[in-house]
Amino acid sequence: MEKIINDIAHRIIAGGSIAEAEAIQLSELQGTAVYDLFRAATRVKEHFVGNEVHLCSIINAKSGRCAENCAFCAQSAHHKTDAPVYPLVQEEEMLASARQAETNGSACFGIITSGTTVNGPELEQILTALRRIRKETTILPSCSLGIIDEETAIKLRDAGMDTYHHNLETAASFFPQICTTHDYQDDVNTVRAVKKAGVKVCCGGIFGLGESAAQRVEMALTLKDLDVDSVPMNFLNPIEGTRLEGAANISALECLKTIAVYRLILPGKRITVCGGREKNLRDLQSWIFFAGANGTMIGNYLTTLGRNVDTDLTMFSDLGLITVMCAH
Repeated sequence: MEKIINDIAHRIIAGGSIAEAEAIQLSELQGTAVYDLFRAATRVKEHFVGNEVHLCSIINAKSGRCAENCAFCAQSAHHKTDAPVYPLVQEEEMLASARQAETNGSACFGIITSGTTVNGPELEQILTALRRIRKETTILPSCSLGIIDEETAIKLRDAGMDTYHHNLETAASFFPQICTTHDYQDDVNTVRAVKKAGVKVCCGGIFGLGESAAQRVEMALTLKDLDVDSVPMNFLNPIEGTRLEGAANISALECLKTIAVYRLILPGKRITVCGGREKNLRDLQSWIFFAGANGTMIGNYLTTLGRNVDTDLTMFSDLGLITVMCAH
């Protein structure tokens, strides 16, 4: 198996690609062969994207009462959870959060809102916040505002948005098990509209929803076909009151194998490990970088707490990793 894995890595570095069947096979590795997979992912990562670490942070700018019924989401109006509920925060709060993210060393700051989309006064308020963030900080702002069209993407771009974040969440074949209030194609169309507007796209999903290894590979191949710029990888943190409250966490090694396979399928993309890493990876959080990731989110998530920022910064220092700082 070691030779097979090394041959795949060599092929990718030479400009080739991994076949779907090969990716599924690697996803199901057991025993010491898993570490051969990690070494291969590290080789591919260093060849294509180097050894720098990209940090990002977010603000939950509008929380709760979302009309979508995503099975994992604490903010869905279809669930009864303790998630906070509040309207869009003022631009001063968005700016203050961006400044804090800048201080923490993040290169990207995301404005995240609950709901299917934004428009009208809410969109105008976000546009104003984007202009101020670009003018008054060095951090690159991104947005995650749900399903949007090309016209909205252009408005956000012109106000200073660097990247649009919109997850597919899972594979098309598994999506109906997770959400029935909108079609998978709506999400795909949003990614295409944003790219058509000339804006970078951050697009990934959540693992541990009940999908198979083959379906994880299926989503990765969709992301490859869409040619997204960066891929956030989240691992389910089951929230009481959601449809997936009783789901079992996938193992730390399963998380790391998934990261490694994604690196082999998407060799030149930024792969960022985000929500759920503390709960799912525990003592193996630093291993994400050996498995092929080259980014992570620091600070808190939408409705759950992240790890202490200083603890993460110490981890990067201990690993000898160089973090990419903010720059327009």
